[in-house]
Amino acid sequence: MKISRRATCLSASAGLLTRNLPARANPSTCPSSVRIKTGLDSLLSENRGRLTGKKTGLVANPASVDSHLTHIADLLHEMPDVHLAAIFGPEHGFRGSAEAGSSEARTTDSRTGVPVFDIYMLSGPRLDAVLSASGIDLLLFDIQDVGARFYTYIWTLFDIMQSCARLSIPVLVTDRPNPISGLHPFGPVLDPAFSSFVGRAPIALRHAMTIGELAIYFNNHFIHLHKADLTVLPMQGWTRGLFFDQTDLPWVAPSPNMPTPETAIVYPGTCLFEGTVLSVGRGTAQPFLTLGGPEVDATRWIQALRAASLPGVLFRETWFSPSASVDRNMKLHGLNMVLTDRPAFDPVLTGLTMLTTARPLATAPFWRDNGTPFDRLCGTDTVRRHIDTGTSPANIVASWKKELNLFLQRREKVLLYA
Repeated sequence: MKISRRATCLSASAGLLTRNLPARANPSTCPSSVRIKTGLDSLLSENRGRLTGKKTGLVANPASVDSHLTHIADLLHEMPDVHLAAIFGPEHGFRGSAEAGSSEARTTDSRTGVPVFDIYMLSGPRLDAVLSASGIDLLLFDIQDVGARFYTYIWTLFDIMQSCARLSIPVLVTDRPNPISGLHPFGPVLDPAFSSFVGRAPIALRHAMTIGELAIYFNNHFIHLHKADLTVLPMQGWTRGLFFDQTDLPWVAPSPNMPTPETAIVYPGTCLFEGTVLSVGRGTAQPFLTLGGPEVDATRWIQALRAASLPGVLFRETWFSPSASVDRNMKLHGLNMVLTDRPAFDPVLTGLTMLTTARPLATAPFWRDNGTPFDRLCGTDTVRRHIDTGTSPANIVASWKKELNLFLQRREKVLLYA
């Protein structure tokens, strides 16, 4: 049964969706009572035989944990019938110590003694060489995604699947929730001319799929000649209307500036500001919910946003000092976002409206590096061009409708959950 986008809370006793809450209801007060069995849980309980006799390679990061917060690498290492032969680290590294846009160097994991290979941004022959040198004959992928196209872990999966298809190495994906729900795919679909490591292939900016569903989608549409030998271990108990903190799963930040599920909810919209000269609050208590900088008058910006009456969100003035990235250690005037109705909140539309209201207020060049980083994040240059000419958010949304509809049709065929 499909779950309404308006569903916000689940009954602790019956597990039934409570619909039509008052507009001021805060979903963060909902009981985290829905029991989820992740793909990792399934692997450990009834699918361990899939690893028996295999030299297993593992792609993981700090969020690759079970319900007791034990890391998958440690779990596999303790199993006498499992041979964990190699570990592969994505952006931020296997143990998560690296900042955005970097990774951890090749090393040996001190706890397991297993070699750790850095595969961040590797693809093609270079990735083939690393996987071949590792000696693995099975690749296990267990990473928490956040639901936005430009979050790089999904493209590590994409590149690994292509490489494993060429090398005839089976791929096993243990599924995890989309933390911002699996509803309402939205945003521009990537134009292949703007392909990069923040978007390899044409999917919507907010794809509304789990990592397992994405793996199937990639295999069906983008891996040519030889398909990957792909197995997805699905979850049990997860439904598309659930936000992460409506489950019983513990949240572990999958990257340094993704501290809470609420951060993930706004991320598909506010991460676009990393293509501008403004700060997104990296290193503050609320990254991606706190934005600003000397280039835009925050008071006027907030006035314009309040006039737009965006659903599910309020804005307030704030002063902040980011400890990383843009305007590091500077005192900045900006805004802070407060979510009031998560199911009604649309991160992409909100981010787009924030951009169209900030752009006319800019007192300096608004786009970083002439707009190239923004176009890569957006997957097209048409959105930036529309913003520059004052096109309304509604008309910008209309400009990507055709490509989005095609994506929606294809996406529907790979969904594993109602």
